[in-house]
Amino acid sequence: MAQNRTPRATQTAGRTSELDRLRSRAVWLYYAEGMKQSEIADVLGMTRVSIVRLLADARRRNEVRVTISSPLAEFAQAEMELRERYGIGEVILAPVHEEDADPTLTIAAIAGAYISSRVGDGMSVGVGWGRTLHSTLPFIEGRTVENLRVISLLGGISQARRFNPAEFAWQFAELFQGEGYLIPAPALVDSPETRHALLERCGLASIFEMADKLDLALLSTGGIAQLETSYRTGHLSEADRQSLIEHGAVGDVLYNFIDSNGNIIDHPVNNRAISAKLERLRNARERVLLSGGRDKYRVMRAAIKALSPTVLITDEFTARSLLSDPEE
Repeated sequence: MAQNRTPRATQTAGRTSELDRLRSRAVWLYYAEGMKQSEIADVLGMTRVSIVRLLADARRRNEVRVTISSPLAEFAQAEMELRERYGIGEVILAPVHEEDADPTLTIAAIAGAYISSRVGDGMSVGVGWGRTLHSTLPFIEGRTVENLRVISLLGGISQARRFNPAEFAWQFAELFQGEGYLIPAPALVDSPETRHALLERCGLASIFEMADKLDLALLSTGGIAQLETSYRTGHLSEADRQSLIEHGAVGDVLYNFIDSNGNIIDHPVNNRAISAKLERLRNARERVLLSGGRDKYRVMRAAIKALSPTVLITDEFTARSLLSDPEE
């Protein structure tokens, strides 16, 4: 008996050591080398899903931690003015080195630290989608949270690889070892009748009902100045985009297309979306709106009116635009 135990123990230790080595390599290639998950999968001879799991496991083990310690005091005045002007409880601004730069990562870094401090036991967290939200994942400190529910607030995007709503919700839940509730349907269907059938006959309505009692909603915005093909290809055509603009749309929150005053526009696309409606999102105890960039200013202003966020996280140049807006 004893002779058989040693080889088994050695084999188990060997498997553990190999897994640790693969996890370390995946972490280094992703965070230090900036490689995509699919590229890492090719290098290590693994599937992309396995790489996602290795990275999530590394964050749970606190092997990866990204922190920002600077108080960014120079933004204090602008943050105070935004709070007072738009009636927002808390505003956090991210620095950007120049106006034309992409602020996604700086917003995501600050948002990740904030989210890490807000998620707690017994919470229901509703999550949106998009590049900014997806980019927060490396900056969120994963840990075990008891009785956490993570609810995806939008259906899936078939051709969205990195920024799919379902994948973001799943990875977010994995960080905290919570329960994920995903929407097994497209974000945009072919008709209002199909939408009604999916909601009422396929049980999807019960998932969206969870959005009525959210402790925390994490939301982003989508501009409409140009189609963001990284995740909208196959759902919104150029004709749809032009038609939405003609009807007054400045962008969307979870495929709820809104005008400059934050009102849902009367357009067929809004009746085909499998997503949580804005009136439900306004019920969330804490509503965090995180987004920014030159193409997002108008939809950001509209989303603030539509959602009445309790927390706004954006970049310094978007903040300046919001403060200099003559319409406010």
